Amino acid sequence: MSPDDIARVMTGEVREVAAGRDEAFLPSPMVQNHAAFLHPLEDGSIVCAWFGGTLEGKSDISIFASVLRPGSRAWGGPQRLSFDSDHSEQNPVLFTAPDGRLWLFHTSQPAGNQDECRIRMAEVIRDETDPLRLAVAEERYLDLPLGCFVRAPLVVRDDGAWLLPIFRCVQRRGQKWNGSHDHAAVGISSDGGRTWILEEVAGSTGCVHMNPVPIGKGHYAAFFRRRQADFVYRTESLDGGRSWSAPAATDLPNNNSSISVTALRDGRLALICNPVNAMLSEERRSSLYDELGEDDGRPDADPAGGCVPVWGVPRAPVAVCLSEDGGRSFPLRLVIEDSPGTCLSNNSTDGRNKELSYPWLLEGADGSLHIAYTYHRRAIKYVRLAPGWAGASEARS
Repeated sequence: MSPDDIARVMTGEVREVAAGRDEAFLPSPMVQNHAAFLHPLEDGSIVCAWFGGTLEGKSDISIFASVLRPGSRAWGGPQRLSFDSDHSEQNPVLFTAPDGRLWLFHTSQPAGNQDECRIRMAEVIRDETDPLRLAVAEERYLDLPLGCFVRAPLVVRDDGAWLLPIFRCVQRRGQKWNGSHDHAAVGISSDGGRTWILEEVAGSTGCVHMNPVPIGKGHYAAFFRRRQADFVYRTESLDGGRSWSAPAATDLPNNNSSISVTALRDGRLALICNPVNAMLSEERRSSLYDELGEDDGRPDADPAGGCVPVWGVPRAPVAVCLSEDGGRSFPLRLVIEDSPGTCLSNNSTDGRNKELSYPWLLEGADGSLHIAYTYHRRAIKYVRLAPGWAGASEARS
């Protein structure tokens, strides 16, 4: 579809496109929509949050959200949840705290300078008379260093502490951020998000978008996107998230694009990603923000002591990958959608971008699988697979 064709179907209407499969394109007033995040509410509703504007890194990029009510065949209207006209506000993360309050975390950066990013936190209030309406209150910055970025959900430790997965975009004096020294860390709050400390994950250079899931009592596995565009990496914690092993490669290719993982009720892990890497494609671009036109004269960061990031590997297909061994291997891979995946441009209006990226997944209470992902940088696409999807996938494999 062309960008105009996509715009015409961005109505939020949920349609059955095949037996056991529903689809929708979420409504948005913006020409660029990216980085979807799905979160369940107590009444069975689902919130999808994302960022939208004209171009990633521009100061008109803001956080938006839409609500799907139980049994509804349409997503509610788009609602803006961030309002900083001087910063690009990206990567929303929703979290329901143990006391029932709903929180939004998101990044806030000037232009393409991810190493100057700060994390904002705001309470999300649902309208008592209109459950499709959301608003934010108590917005504040987290007391963490510049260059902290988020993408994955929080975990509540057994002592009540909140664990916020973070990737550090480290500042290099006189040099422009390019991802060469990014690594993983965990933000820890023991007072309900009022104050935070930062703990680094050793041996994690190039590992970002840390996504932890429980795999046993006090036992977590966490998975990473890799700047080197080689494989999804994995780490473990045997002490309830207090310490983490050095990340190691899984058998899943990664293209330096986002992943999402969840623990299914049947005990397996489901990870959604683009299972391709730099070894499978020669397509490259110089950086994530090479179209902003805001060159400040600094050279790109020297990779010495870090890694050489790879940008531009195609972002397709989008596939759900299943593991029965705690995420050490993912032998079953179900393709949700395929395309050329071209991502050499972030432009949402000229039709060059064909990526299916930044997927998110959520298992429903009935065993259905809810999926959202970026469609050609123009829209957020939603897919729902009916209960029994995993068994049907195995039958076809």
